[in-house]
Amino acid sequence: MIETVDIVIIGAGPAGMSAALHAVSSGMSVRVLDEQASPGGQIFRNVTLTDAQRVHVLGEDYLAGRRLAQDFVAGVGRAHLSGASVWHVEPVEGGHDVHYLLGSRSRTLRARFVIHCGGAQERPFPVPGWTLPGVMTAGAAQVLLKQDSCVPSQPVVLAGCGPLLYLVADQYVRAGVTIRAVLDTTSTKDYWASFPLLLRALMTPVARQALVKGGGMLRRVKHAEFERVTGVTQIAIRPGEQGCVESIEYVVNGRPHRIDTTLVLLHQGVVPNTQFSRSMGAAHRWDSGADCWIPETDAWGEIGKTGVFIAGDGRGIVGAKAAAIQGRLAALAVVERIGLMSTEQRDCEARCEWRALNAETALRPMLNRLYRAKYENRVPGDDVVVCRCEEVDAGEIRRALTLGCHGPNHVKAFTRCGMGPCQGVSCALTVTELIADALSTSPDAVGAFKVRPPIKPVRLTQLVD
Repeated sequence: MIETVDIVIIGAGPAGMSAALHAVSSGMSVRVLDEQASPGGQIFRNVTLTDAQRVHVLGEDYLAGRRLAQDFVAGVGRAHLSGASVWHVEPVEGGHDVHYLLGSRSRTLRARFVIHCGGAQERPFPVPGWTLPGVMTAGAAQVLLKQDSCVPSQPVVLAGCGPLLYLVADQYVRAGVTIRAVLDTTSTKDYWASFPLLLRALMTPVARQALVKGGGMLRRVKHAEFERVTGVTQIAIRPGEQGCVESIEYVVNGRPHRIDTTLVLLHQGVVPNTQFSRSMGAAHRWDSGADCWIPETDAWGEIGKTGVFIAGDGRGIVGAKAAAIQGRLAALAVVERIGLMSTEQRDCEARCEWRALNAETALRPMLNRLYRAKYENRVPGDDVVVCRCEEVDAGEIRRALTLGCHGPNHVKAFTRCGMGPCQGVSCALTVTELIADALSTSPDAVGAFKVRPPIKPVRLTQLVD
């Protein structure tokens, strides 16, 4: 027999934990499926095991997630299934079958409603040498720090743009890591272009508080004993005789520079992870301000009238606090749909949540403009690998277009780009923008890879069981 519940919540980050707590308190039967061993998501990874030293390194904002995680553990309890990886959500009469891996077996839950809180992923950073041993993303390095308190033993260079780049640098300084340099692609023009949006955001107290915190972090990084360079272009990572990273090259104001290093951390922002929403057949639109795909949902996060909701950064990058609000709003919508409250009650409870959400996201347009990833770092040259799984470079994709390919899925058939274990998660955005550039059209006109189940790797033995 398949167990049936009111709601299955996928992901136990801020959005998932908040949605689960609200749903449980409303009397609904809930299951929370999460790949990690403990709740918190990527932003609050391992937060329930935090000690004083970790707080010193990771900061007070990270510690703020511990209360939510503790409430989640106490309130949700055994309804939380850790180590569970969802690979398919299948519409059935009266709801959805949620197929997931737990241990060595594939299992199934039937839910009247699904709330997906899968979060974001780092934007690809396809530059020469980005696939070399010794190159990681800043987000991956932060996962190692949060999960196992693992930090580099050798000096490191951080390159790219975005708040996370400086957050990792700040945390590494606190942890005693030697940083050779922070190479920021953000230019003076970006600061001037974002200034009107900054003035608008300053009208919101929450945004002002965030700016004060961000300013303090930037001052600490600026006063640390390493080089910080802005306006960086033409980043290239070079290998040594052993095939590992030996140096990073870049240009500032037309002058070339080089730093010898064996470890480079790259980052140029985060984007919604749309694998799930695409697998559910949701329409997506290209956000030209954030240069990424956004799933189309209603105000509560529902995809059409499917009973499937998306909350958090999977709908568009909003941050941890706003994600938690979206989780509660999605749960509120489900409570009303099930009939446990009236539409009037739902709207009354949601009113303060909407105000808080608007306040938490007031700064986002300014951040998107200030830290917009540079076009040269999104659309690579011919000799740069685009699909890491199948080792397909940009030149091969452009050659496929000259043979008559006219979209990502056609290119996939010709080159195997996007057919590896990650199923296009790492290269999808690059492929879309690369094709749009080559065909002189818009990303919206180009489209994206189709996503089919399983959205996570599944062994045949797990399916058989």
